[in-house]
Amino acid sequence: MTLSSDPRAAQRIFQRGFTLIEILVVVVIIGIISAMVLLSFGIAGDDRDLQQQARRLVSLVELTRDEATLQGRDFGLELMRGGYRFVELDPLLEQWNEVIGDELLRPRQLNEGMEFDLVIEDKRVLLIEQAADTGADEDEEDERINARNDRKRDLTDAYAPHVLILSSGDVSPFVLTILRDLDRSEITINLEPGGQIEIQTDDDPTL
Repeated sequence: MTLSSDPRAAQRIFQRGFTLIEILVVVVIIGIISAMVLLSFGIAGDDRDLQQQARRLVSLVELTRDEATLQGRDFGLELMRGGYRFVELDPLLEQWNEVIGDELLRPRQLNEGMEFDLVIEDKRVLLIEQAADTGADEDEEDERINARNDRKRDLTDAYAPHVLILSSGDVSPFVLTILRDLDRSEITINLEPGGQIEIQTDDDPTL
């Protein structure tokens, strides 16, 4: 007896094959969903890294603004492509000095794979890799390192920070975006002329 002569046997084999196909489809769907869930968790973690970097910088700017107002000192924020540092103005010499000995205002670096994009007065600012040259020669490196413990380093006369944080409480406006190279995700810090600071993402205009 052949399958063609027994329709019920052929139907049973067909049903078994269809069931196997269904199982394979379910397995594939579960795999896809699992991959999407894992990916979403990874992206969420990376997004939290962006938010953490942005919130830290905003908090430091606000802290420096309060300190400038209370102490009558003028500060500045210098931005590099992958980091930033705070400087302060010596009113007697009218020269900017790197802030030394303040753990909160120490130079900081973004996480690997992140970089800044700065816009001031609707113009994009070309950021360099390293902090501005202080004018010290390589032969003076040892002396310069030792001097860090005793005094602030003088910056060159031509130097000026990107953002001014004045004793009056005013902070010069800027739009600073933190970009992640991996997926080009970004988060933007917008300091408006009135002094209000906003953190914006693609999904949520204001955090």
